[in-house]
Amino acid sequence: MLNAACKLTMASEAERTFQRFAVFGGSSSSGTEMNNKNFSKLCKDCGIMDDKRVTSTDVDIVFSKVKAKNARTITFQQFQEAMKELGQKKFKGKSPDEALENIYRLMEGKDPATAGVTKAMTVGGVSQLTDTSKYTGTHKERFDQSGKGKGIAGREDMTDNSGYS
Repeated sequence: MLNAACKLTMASEAERTFQRFAVFGGSSSSGTEMNNKNFSKLCKDCGIMDDKRVTSTDVDIVFSKVKAKNARTITFQQFQEAMKELGQKKFKGKSPDEALENIYRLMEGKDPATAGVTKAMTVGGVSQLTDTSKYTGTHKERFDQSGKGKGIAGREDMTDNSGYS
């Protein structure tokens, strides 16, 4: 068994992880409350949800059970209740305190993962399409030798009204 000071640091580390996941994906979130999406993400990223003993359905049910009736978010206090319940599911046969400690160990130092997120990429064709030296026909007339656009002079036939023919 761990002493009280060690349990306290594990709980504060769990609270820091809770806050990191609570603010993830929402610019207006204060980090004091977590929605179901971020709760599921925390369970998945920290390895609590394993699709064998703890499934996404279990996580959703536990979230609904601990939140207030009409609320859409949970506080850290409610989060701890949820972790106790998920700990019992994940670590069958262990005492509730041991299961909670193991859950907190899984959460230690974890951040929301952004793996698999689509990143902007440069496509080779874009540079060819925007290279003015390769333009032909009337499009070529719209740019000077350096590739800078001529503006309206490049788009319209301008007549010389100076009086000479």
